[in-house]
Amino acid sequence: MPREVTDGDGTTWSLVEAYAGLSEDGRSEAARVEGTDRFRVIATPTGGAQSVELELPAGWADDLSDDVLVKEIGAAAE
Repeated sequence: MPREVTDGDGTTWSLVEAYAGLSEDGRSEAARVEGTDRFRVIATPTGGAQSVELELPAGWADDLSDDVLVKEIGAAAE
């Protein structure tokens, strides 16, 4: 299930682990960044912004605040 956050410009971002469709629980070892405990996450926006790929720590969907996710999206979009 995607996690949604809204940035200061009113853009809503839907975040989902890359390759989530490969497993029933929406998590896939294929998304793991090799040699780390981080996972590739795709953030897809509403409106005209471009999708971005993030590398977030395991448990990001439950553990990271909306503010942290918005900052990570902003940094990746630059």
